Amino acid sequence: MKKIQILLLLCLLTGIKMHGQTYERVTNLPHIYIQTENGRAITSKEQYINSTLWYVNETDNVVRYDSVSIRGRGNSTWSLAKKPYRIKFPIKQKFLGKGYARAKKWTLLANAADKTLIRNAVTREMGEWLGLKNNPAAIFADLTLNGTFQGNYQISDQVEVRAHRVNIAEQDYPLTETSDITGGYLLEVDGFADGNTFWSSHGLPVRIHYPDEEEIASSQNQYIRDYINNFETVLFGDDFTDPEKGYHHWVDSLSLVNWLIATEVSANIDGYYSTYFYKDRQDSTLYFGPLWDYDIAYDNDYRISGNVRRLMSNDGYGDMKEWVNRMWQDPWFGRLVCNRFKEVVDGNMKGFLFEKIDSLTELLQESQQLNYRKWGIQTRMYHEIVLYSSYDQYITDLKNFIDQHIDWLATAFESKRVKEPTPPFHAERYYYTIRNSRTSTLFDRNDDNVCGWADDKERLTQEWTITPVGDYFFIQSRMDGLALCDPTEGESTATTNVGTQLCVATPDSTDMRQLWTLRPQGTDGLYNLINPATEHTANLSGGGSANGTPILSYTTNAANSSSGNRLWRITPTEPLPDDGPETDIASVTEPEAYAMAYNPLLHQLHFAAEDPAQLTFTATVYAADGTRLRSFRASETLSVADLPTGIYIVSWNVSGKTRSAKFSK
Repeated sequence: MKKIQILLLLCLLTGIKMHGQTYERVTNLPHIYIQTENGRAITSKEQYINSTLWYVNETDNVVRYDSVSIRGRGNSTWSLAKKPYRIKFPIKQKFLGKGYARAKKWTLLANAADKTLIRNAVTREMGEWLGLKNNPAAIFADLTLNGTFQGNYQISDQVEVRAHRVNIAEQDYPLTETSDITGGYLLEVDGFADGNTFWSSHGLPVRIHYPDEEEIASSQNQYIRDYINNFETVLFGDDFTDPEKGYHHWVDSLSLVNWLIATEVSANIDGYYSTYFYKDRQDSTLYFGPLWDYDIAYDNDYRISGNVRRLMSNDGYGDMKEWVNRMWQDPWFGRLVCNRFKEVVDGNMKGFLFEKIDSLTELLQESQQLNYRKWGIQTRMYHEIVLYSSYDQYITDLKNFIDQHIDWLATAFESKRVKEPTPPFHAERYYYTIRNSRTSTLFDRNDDNVCGWADDKERLTQEWTITPVGDYFFIQSRMDGLALCDPTEGESTATTNVGTQLCVATPDSTDMRQLWTLRPQGTDGLYNLINPATEHTANLSGGGSANGTPILSYTTNAANSSSGNRLWRITPTEPLPDDGPETDIASVTEPEAYAMAYNPLLHQLHFAAEDPAQLTFTATVYAADGTRLRSFRASETLSVADLPTGIYIVSWNVSGKTRSAKFSK
């Protein structure tokens, strides 16, 4: 640091007035200097004080703003030693530059309750990553007020209707006879019940932020009250789960689920106490967000602690839980949350958050040190659960919470959702995996024997086609088209337990041993596989999870509904090609009246046609791993006698369609 900066910092920290104030940065961050009129102290959240503001940006350019008003802000945070502020310019300003709002009002968040200083900023980044709109700015700066250094602050947007803030339609003011009052409206379920608040029909305190209290007309007030009450009537009505009669079309499902995930990942105990949402013009849906006020989130408040294993919809504060927990009673909502959460976890949400935390930690290194010289790193400001002696320990604590909480949430969401009864199985044009409910191992093959195997995307033997045949299903291996079969011999009944291992056989859909009943069980998409010839159920031997554990033809009885060994989840993986599944080579026949065959005695491949002139295309032979081996004209015979024993694929193209088949040598 330059000598002038050190001198300046000492003066700012001690409150010594400098003759001829120098406006410089004291860290790598921008610096805000505010001088109130006559040096008046800021003691009110309602009364603005006139002031002058100097902003020193990252390139050390100093911009002076005259006639800037400043006052306190916040609810409980206003009572803390390090205070938050709101500033108001006389005219709209692009205070933060391109990509940010042009507005009069801006907030200076102290983040006093958050020793990391970054919980709000991290949540803002999470909102961006999830795809939520209208995420407030998070630009860090150092603040000097009336010559005294105040520490690290976060410049953020005032939550209001405006481009680059809550970007919805602004209503006419004053209203005219032709004004459209269907939107926009910015609302908050506000536990403090401040401002223009009404109580909904279900008892929630709903604050109307926009149009603001001084400008809203009675017609607008009545319109949005009626809208919210009508929404609640549907949400708490008997048909609330009905896709047409229920609440589904009243909410924007994407913003709803992303907002909920952000609230639960952050474990914000006030997430349902102060919840913003909005309605746009000529739009019948409610949108959720922006995310706001997360300084006590991520297990940072001893009033509700131990949040690694808590859902805020169960244990947090606030009336918005009434809406959310009603939605949790709807199977559609539970699927929505669980599916979206799986997407974001698979998309490495945890890694994204860690990267942002590391980046912000590096950015704030100089500033946080000066901040805690003034305020104390081990001084309890609010309801902090733990006090450490270093900033890095607070950062580690934050990361550890995120790491453990995200791991736990998938199970928590799954256990909270209402599960629908398993429907009758409906086969579609997909490849499927068949997964055991107890071990999560998959139906697989060890040569011709069927067994359980750990999930391995490289094994085609773990994928199957399922085709309806009358009242039954015909199940074939993607690898070579061989059919799932129960080879039990002799007379068999449901209660005769012989434990024969299931196998695959040359496909024959008239053989009852190759047909299967897929019987729904329970409420979690689980099925029994029951063979109609033997009346036996597919059973994972002993519930073993080792690769190669036999899948047996087993007793069918009342345990079918409860034994995890006999319960299977059938999941589509990818659509079948347009020309159908790859099948055994002997069954491939083209509409152009030609056929392909493999002679296992002579080890020869050949095509045959009523009109040999049709055989003008080229076929290619591949190894099972996709290695190209050789090509031949369809009018010729190809010897494969020199190829080793194994599975091979033949592929060719006719009339713009690619055909393929497999053969065993």
